[in-house]
Amino acid sequence: MIRSVTINFYLLKEFFKVVVNTSLVFFCLGLIINLFEEINFFKDYDVGIYLPLILSFLFVPSLFYNMFPFIILLSGIWFFLHIRKTDEIIAMKISGMSNLSIILVPSILSIILGIFFITLVNPVTSTLVKKYESTKGSFEKDQDYLAAITSNGIWIKEKNNIIKSSMLNKNNLLDVSIYEFDNNDNFLKRFEAESADISSRNWILKNVKIIDKDGKSIEENTSNIIYKSIYDVKKIKSLYSNLDTISFWNLQNEIKLLENRGYSTREMRSKLQQSLAFPFFLLSMIFLGGVITLGTQSKDSNWKYVFIALFASVLIFYFNRFSAALGKTDKLSIEVSIWMPVIIIFILSAVGLIHANQK
Repeated sequence: MIRSVTINFYLLKEFFKVVVNTSLVFFCLGLIINLFEEINFFKDYDVGIYLPLILSFLFVPSLFYNMFPFIILLSGIWFFLHIRKTDEIIAMKISGMSNLSIILVPSILSIILGIFFITLVNPVTSTLVKKYESTKGSFEKDQDYLAAITSNGIWIKEKNNIIKSSMLNKNNLLDVSIYEFDNNDNFLKRFEAESADISSRNWILKNVKIIDKDGKSIEENTSNIIYKSIYDVKKIKSLYSNLDTISFWNLQNEIKLLENRGYSTREMRSKLQQSLAFPFFLLSMIFLGGVITLGTQSKDSNWKYVFIALFASVLIFYFNRFSAALGKTDKLSIEVSIWMPVIIIFILSAVGLIHANQK
């Protein structure tokens, strides 16, 4: 019993060290690569190195969070290779441990890390990405056109006009208010419309009331006024925020907000399921790393396994993307599209480990 506890503690300590070291390497690489991208973005601005560096520190944690399953996969492969190359695994098997029992400790740690990342790291990265977008957005050239969905409705800024609507209903915005300003931001008049057909960029305003800056009605019950916009229904439907700016704890509220405004919530519900599946995705990466390294008796070069890990990562990435896309387009339920890759990888890896253990 004491020997088993000692071995498990050793496995826990060594695997955690590998995860930390691998994470530091990937974080630093991401920081350097992103820093060059930020420097290139600000090449026409006199901002020095300070702002690009700050923006990189704001953005890279989110990138690191999204890459973490593959960091776990590479860490698992490196860790299992280490205990196999040093013949520590032989001593463990002599003491009665199987491949599955050796993988148990990294598996438990991966689930704990997954829960930690979702509940604590994700809210931090989402806040940092939000700050990153607002800071970098102030340098964007197209600041005349902004849009947002809030608890007070759908808001759109087009050059000198501000548009508000209560909700989207198929190809129509309902309860539309259009506020017109001059180039000095002086209010001129507003249009109050029962609805606006936004099938094209030539909006058709229906049952319109035009009110001047003094609050006096100029025209009432005017129908079919054409309003030229850069937005059409397709663009309006894609207004919601970058999902990386929304923390796990706020996803449910954002889903309700979008539903109340008439928006499809499939993409955001997909994000919620991805978050819930995150710890189990990490677990499946550990099992995959185990079957790649412990499932064979060969002692080939470590780099062979690194390339196998990279190849597996690319396949898993596109498999996930393909499955998630099917969920977003109603070909599969959202739950199936997100959980299916996790379950398939886990089952195939577990079967491979059991088979290797019986050799």
